Amino acid sequence: MDDKGAFNSKLSRRVFIYIFLCSAFLSVCSTLLHLYGDFKDGLTALDKRFDNIELSFNQSISTSLWDFNEALVEQQISGILRLPDIRHVKITTSFGKVYQVGNAQLDAKKIKTYAIAFQGNSIGEMVISADYQDIYQQLWQKAGFIIVSEFIKIFIVALSTFFIVHWMITRHLFRITLYSKALSGENLDTQLSLENRTKQPDELDELVAAINAMRLTLKNDIIKLEDAENALIDLNGDLEIKVYERTAKLAESNQQLQQSLDKLTLAKDQLVQSEKMASLGQLVAGVAHEVNTPLGICITSASALKEKLAELEQALTEQTLTKKQLSAALQLFSEYEQIIERSLTKAVDLIRGFKSVAVEYHTDPKLNINLAQHVKDIVNTVKTLFKQKNYRIEIQVDEELHLVTYPSAWNQILTNLLTNSHIHGFEGKIDGDITIAFQRNEDNLILTYQDNGKGLAADIKDKIFEPFVTTKRGVGGSGLGMNIVYNLVSTKLAGSIEVKDKTPGCCFVITVPIEKAQPPAETNISELKVNP
Repeated sequence: MDDKGAFNSKLSRRVFIYIFLCSAFLSVCSTLLHLYGDFKDGLTALDKRFDNIELSFNQSISTSLWDFNEALVEQQISGILRLPDIRHVKITTSFGKVYQVGNAQLDAKKIKTYAIAFQGNSIGEMVISADYQDIYQQLWQKAGFIIVSEFIKIFIVALSTFFIVHWMITRHLFRITLYSKALSGENLDTQLSLENRTKQPDELDELVAAINAMRLTLKNDIIKLEDAENALIDLNGDLEIKVYERTAKLAESNQQLQQSLDKLTLAKDQLVQSEKMASLGQLVAGVAHEVNTPLGICITSASALKEKLAELEQALTEQTLTKKQLSAALQLFSEYEQIIERSLTKAVDLIRGFKSVAVEYHTDPKLNINLAQHVKDIVNTVKTLFKQKNYRIEIQVDEELHLVTYPSAWNQILTNLLTNSHIHGFEGKIDGDITIAFQRNEDNLILTYQDNGKGLAADIKDKIFEPFVTTKRGVGGSGLGMNIVYNLVSTKLAGSIEVKDKTPGCCFVITVPIEKAQPPAETNISELKVNP
């Protein structure tokens, strides 16, 4: 393996850059502090220079002004201007005479005014202006020299450190990296060693020893794995035979389970259908009993009417009919007619409502119905099942709401809910309140059904929509009523049903999408024609 060049080592270059940058930063900070000190020294020297001007030039200038020696005054202020940092000198005498040299437009950093007096008499004043240009120039020259010398020194130190780090660390790390990359199961016998190492061991030697120990451990583990792999090959042969045998048995078991599942599904469908037909049978029995009453009254009234009519004919034949007897007979005929009409009307209403409910058990069309009338027909028909009870059923629905839906689904849903309230909710009670409320919310129809019965137990509430869940098992309950409701709502009507908390009693909320329709122009299925 070839050693990697020093300048190709990322770690060496990174160490060189870090050392160079850190040293440069420290040197810049040191230079700035040094230059700041020199700047302060320059300001101090400028202050001393102003003091020397006052001591050295003030007396001679006052003498020259007193003697009106203008040439000497010009020479003296020119000498002041030649001093470092002095940029403008101006003398104004008491007689209004002005002497000045230098740049009068200077943006002076320091201005000082001296009074000129001769033998105690004030003869004028001298204004001297200075800036820091010479101080700045000296600082720039010194800063350039310091920065160049410092950076040369930093570069030499960083470069020396770079080569030292490469020679002592990075070249060995590169050797270890190449060895680790080339290490495989075929060359685990090759030992890692470093060249040109000192006799005193350090962390790199410990790393090499750890890698060599890991190499030997890997070699032993590979030998163990090869032995285990050979054993697994033998075991896999035995397992394949066992898996084949068990797979055949499992396929046979799965076939039997599938047959059992098909039988269970068929039995469930039959139970559901039986439950529907049982509900229909109960409705038939209740309606038949209710229809018998008005029809019996009609037969009785017709028989009495026939007898009175025979008496009237006999009296008419014998010419014994009186006006009073005729009036009494006509009044009686009118009463019988009213009784027969009321009884037939009640029978027709019962049969019409039953037809709108029962006819959908065999045909399942999607129809345009008046929801209010349809719900009333369902309730009137189901009420025959508990005519001995004093239930108060409140129906809240818009009388003008027409929609296209499956009437059979609503028949079964409301029938099962009302039957559950009768059998379970109001068990042992004569009175009870039931509310059936329909509301339209945008494109959804929401049915809220609630009663004030015993309510649902916690263990029943969580699984009420599961099949065969009932509290009347063994006494006539099949546990399919609410499962049928759930399936009708979720699959047939594409809606949802949920149980709400209510005390006392229970509450179901059914939400289904609806298709609003115009009121039908012709008679719908809920109407019944009775042929004479």
